[in-house]
Amino acid sequence: MHLTVNHVTHFKFGEPATHSIQYIRMTPRADLCQRVRSWDITASGRLTPWSDGFDNQAHVATYDGEHDEVRVTVTGEITTSDTNGILPMDDGLPPYIFLTPTDYTDSDAEIEKFAKPIGKVLAAEGALAAGHALMAAVAEAVEYKSGQTNVTTTAAEALAAGKGVCQDQTHLFIAAARHLELPARYVSGYLADSTGNDSHLASHAWAEMLVDGLGWVSFDPANDQCATDAYIRLALGLDYGTASPIRGLRSGGGVEEMDVSVRIEEQQ
Repeated sequence: MHLTVNHVTHFKFGEPATHSIQYIRMTPRADLCQRVRSWDITASGRLTPWSDGFDNQAHVATYDGEHDEVRVTVTGEITTSDTNGILPMDDGLPPYIFLTPTDYTDSDAEIEKFAKPIGKVLAAEGALAAGHALMAAVAEAVEYKSGQTNVTTTAAEALAAGKGVCQDQTHLFIAAARHLELPARYVSGYLADSTGNDSHLASHAWAEMLVDGLGWVSFDPANDQCATDAYIRLALGLDYGTASPIRGLRSGGGVEEMDVSVRIEEQQ
């Protein structure tokens, strides 16, 4: 697919901030499933490119002096390919890193109980079948419903609530997979909506799990499917904290309001 992206994130502060810094991971990764035609990131602050520990191509935006708003704009064109949701294990990142527990993905007794039937599938049919079974189980256990969780919600909390968004479902998938000793990682990106006007769908998150003999296989519990050419991969990491599109710190500013506009369109 030939896709165009227009993504604007606008932060408005209740009172002037004196200093802000943002970590922006909104540049597509170079891999077999996508080729960037053009990509541009602009911010109202000073923008410095960098590469993080997961080889995500990122930027640091720094804002000095009093300011009451911050704006980040992403525009670009990209060509995507359907690889059946599979990518080779050739990104130079040791798979065992993605067994590391985090605050978001720590398992508890309920997650271990949740993962037990998946462990039986793993033993009988292998990792690929276990991944598909886990994806379906997460979709059933955590109903997709916005407004029930927030960016600090953990996998255990999402499972207990039974509701959440793609971030929560992805964290639960990763937590259960790691409990079963299956390396799994968090991917942030975009999902092109067929109507082209649903920002909620456009910004997305899903998991990738290592399957011996295949590579990294994508699993999207929110849609109960593997990634297709409608997906754009931006960043990967252990969890939301290490793969989030934008995270920041500031001095002052008071209450913050955020407005996001995302538009993904297919070009003929």
